[in-house]
Parts: sequence; structure tokens; C-alpha cells
Amino acid sequence: MSKSNEAKVSVQPAPAGEPLSGDYSVAVGGAAVPVYSCRVSAVPLDQVWPGYQRPIDQTELAAFAYCDAAGPVSVQVTAQREIKSVVVRPLSRKITPSVKGGQISFKVSGPGQLTVEVNGWHNALHLFINPPEQAAPRSDDPNVRYFGPGVHHPGKIVLESNQTVYVAAGAVVYGSISAQKANNIRILGRGIVDVSESERGKGGGAIRLRDCADITIDGLVLRDPDVWCCTLLGCHNAEISNVKCVGLWRYNSDGIDLCNSQDIHVHDCFVRAFDDCIVLKGLMGGGGRNSGVSFVDRPVRGILVERCVIWNDWGRALEIGAETSTPEIADVVFRDCDIIRTDYIAMDIQHGHRAKVHDIRFENIRVEADDFNLRPVIQKTRDEKYVTDPKDDYRPYLMYIVIEPNSWSADPNHGVVRNVVFKDITVTSKLFLPSRFQGLDAEHDVKGVTIENVRVNGRQCATPEEAHLEIRPHVSDVTFVGGTK
Repeated sequence: MSKSNEAKVSVQPAPAGEPLSGDYSVAVGGAAVPVYSCRVSAVPLDQVWPGYQRPIDQTELAAFAYCDAAGPVSVQVTAQREIKSVVVRPLSRKITPSVKGGQISFKVSGPGQLTVEVNGWHNALHLFINPPEQAAPRSDDPNVRYFGPGVHHPGKIVLESNQTVYVAAGAVVYGSISAQKANNIRILGRGIVDVSESERGKGGGAIRLRDCADITIDGLVLRDPDVWCCTLLGCHNAEISNVKCVGLWRYNSDGIDLCNSQDIHVHDCFVRAFDDCIVLKGLMGGGGRNSGVSFVDRPVRGILVERCVIWNDWGRALEIGAETSTPEIADVVFRDCDIIRTDYIAMDIQHGHRAKVHDIRFENIRVEADDFNLRPVIQKTRDEKYVTDPKDDYRPYLMYIVIEPNSWSADPNHGVVRNVVFKDITVTSKLFLPSRFQGLDAEHDVKGVTIENVRVNGRQCATPEEAHLEIRPHVSDVTFVGGTK
């Protein structure tokens, strides 16, 4: 690709004093791009929140860089270690890097989120190429909380109706953003919102919106949330686009949680989370501790998640549950997403409570699995260390549906699962990933699951046996469509 054929690249320098990664240097379209640092999980060792923070020795540092470019560009990455192997993910982008000395070179066709993994997945580089910004707000607009390039420490930012938070490229905002009962709100920019200065449970995640409507969240990097990273509770009519969740290493650090909410479109996002990545829930409360407000009667309905890249370090990549305290969870589509790594379950319905879960589609989902996968472990004591067994043949689940009680809600009632479709699912792995469907009893069962064109390394699975699918009691009408091998 000649320089004349490359798209224009927009880059802002890192603000003074912001710690940068020493593991990589990056150039996109010939322009040097700052490489930031983030803390990520190093081992899948978890606890149900025990009252103290996760030990740092269970984590490691990774890197990320961002810039804007509308079209094709060349990328050069210099690694500060001997390069034995390189993989650029998602594999669906079909990027073949070349290596010369310590420099990795490749071309990308346009905007998107990538990982560059040198000698395996540890200490990876996350590369976010954004589309150019459109109509950024003015800094002098009285309804805009504007954060220009530089480091800012605003603490908790509370939005009212018709207000905007804008974090410019080259800005790092140490704080969090929230709103309650607000309409027509926007959270925009290309910069970083960082919650690392908040103790667990004190920051409210990077973004938390309750009982809000007409929401736009676009373009930001969200780093090191104290709890769930980007959460909508009892909201409707929202668009979450081009958001990058990185540095999620703490206990319970989910990526994007949509709870008791309707008409939500999540697209073109990147989520690397220690806990669940993109998850739909029905919560008994939801209004906030001691608020007296509950969204339990609000359904989860009309959710579309598409064109996202997912890296899951502990729990589930694309999930419904485990809290399902809502009348229904329905009309949900996950499509055209890349799960580049998952530790436990790729596509999951974990139904613990009273909802009728129906009309759920997982379609055109691409799942990548490593040749060797670390087994998730619940830590039994504070001092327990993770022990890797190189002989362990553990492999994560591909498709999982289960109805069973759990402790995440006080709701004693149970529902059903109806009309679930897994279509055009592709797995790239030397390993066959297992799947499992399971109901609770004759009244609370799973009925009507269609599996169409599930392929492992190009081979279509036409039967439960070929799909390594275990069908347990209280599951009926599981249909495989097609069957051409």
C-alpha cells in the first residue's frame, strides 16, 4: 500500500504525566501513536466479592493505542522483546503480519478494534482505529462538560437532561459519569475515562445511567472501573457505539450491562473484561442502594448487539443472566461479533429467576479458542495462588442454556426459555468446544432451540453428537437445520 493510497490518520499526543507502556511503540499510516498502559487479568482466579480488592499479583500490564482513520492504513508495531510469534485478532479480519527484526507490519482495511499478540496473549497490545469524529460539540456550549487534551480529576460527573460530556482525544478523565431520570444525554469523545482512583464500589463504574432515555454513548475508552464498567438500569432508547472497555481486572468488572432496559443498540465496541463482557440482566432492585426504586417490572426487550469484538478473561462473553428478575427478556439479537477469547462460556443464557426468556438469536458469531485454555477457578482462601496444569485439557463452552436457581437475586420464582436460534456460528480451534442445554423441571423448561450452520474449522455439525452438545432433562424441540458436511 503506497502512502498516497492510505487514509489520513488523526492522532493526539498523550497528556504530560500520563504513564505510557514501555512494551510497544506504534505507528499508523506513518504517524506515531501514543501507547497507553492498562492492568488486566493474568489468571482466571475469581471470588464472589469478599470485602477486599483483588491482589495485584493476579494481574499484568497490557497496552492500548488509539487513533482515527477513515480507510485503509499501514501499521507498524515495535515490540521490546524477541518476537517468536505474532497473531492479529480478530482472525476474521484476515490480517497477516510480517516481522523483520523487532518490527511487526501489517495493513488494515479501515476502522476497527484489533489485538496484537506477541508470543501468546500475555501483555497484549490493543489497537483501536476509530472512524473520524463527526460534529464534536463546542467547548463553549453551556450544556457540555468539555474535557480537552490533558489530565483531569473531576471525580463524579452527574448529567442532567439535555446535557453532554465530551472527552477529547488526548484527554484522560479520572472519574465517573452518572445520570438518573435524565433524557437526551450524550457521552462522547475519543479520550479515556479512568476509574482507578475509586475504591471498589465507590466510583459506580465508568458510566452508570438509571431510568434515563434517549442516550448516546460513543467513542470513549473506559479503563479500570471499580465495578461494572458501562451500565444501563431501567433505561430505554440508547445507542452505545465504538466504546472500548479495557483494563477491567477487578472483581465483578463486567463490561456492558443492560438491565431492565429496552430498545438498546450496542455496536462496533470492544470489551475485554475479567467478568462477563456484554450481558443482559433483570434486577430486583436497580434504582440504587437505599433508593426505594425498583425496575423489576420493566422488561428487557429490543436489544441488538452487533459488530463487537469480545475478549473474556473469566466469565461469559455474550450473556443473558444470571439475574433474570423481570417479566420477560425478549427480542434480543447478538450478531456479527468476534469472540476472540473466552474463559468459560461464549454464548450463554443463565436463567435463574422468573422471566420468560424468548425469541433470542445468536447469529454470525465467530469464536476463537486457544490450543491451551486456563481453567477458571473460584478462590477458596485469600492467599490461594493459581496453579497452571499444562496437562489440563480444559476447554470453554460454546453454547449454554440453563435454568437453575442462583443466589444473585431474592426472586424465588422461575421462568422458561423459548425460541432460541444459534445460526452461522463458526469456531476456529484445534479443540471441539462443548455445549449444554438444561431445564429446571417440567414447568420451567427449555423448548424450541434451532441450531443452523454451526461449524468447527469449516466442518458443519449436523447432530448433537457432532456439536458436542449435551442435552439434559427438561429440554425439548432442539432442531439442527441442514446437515450438509
